[in-house]
Amino acid sequence: MPVKKYFLEYIAFLDAAMADENTDWARLMKIHKEKTRYFQHERFVHLFVMILFALCTVACFLVIAVTEMVMLIPLTVLFLVLLIPYISHYYFLENNVQKLYKYYDRIAEKLDREDL
Repeated sequence: MPVKKYFLEYIAFLDAAMADENTDWARLMKIHKEKTRYFQHERFVHLFVMILFALCTVACFLVIAVTEMVMLIPLTVLFLVLLIPYISHYYFLENNVQKLYKYYDRIAEKLDREDL
C-alpha cells in the first residue's frame, strides 16, 4: 500500500476515534506513538533520498558546466524528473507528520481530563 494512502487512512482513523465518546484514550495514545514513529522514520528516509538526488542533480549540472560533457544532459534531466516527485512526497510527509503532533496533543489532553 502506498504510504500516502496509508497515511490518509490513519488520519481518517484518528478523526473517527477522536469523535467517538467510547474511545480508549490510553490505547489510542499507544497506537499513535507507534504510528508517529513509523511516519517520522519514513519522512527521514525520504529526506535522505531527496537530498541525495538533489546533490546528484547539482553535481551533474556542475560537471556539464565545467567540462561541457553534453552526454550528461539526459542523466541530469532524469535526476530533475525524479527529484520533483521526491520533493512533493517529502512535502506531504513533513506537513502531515506535523498534523500528527497536533493529534498527540489532543489525545494527551483527553487523557489528562480522564485522569481527573
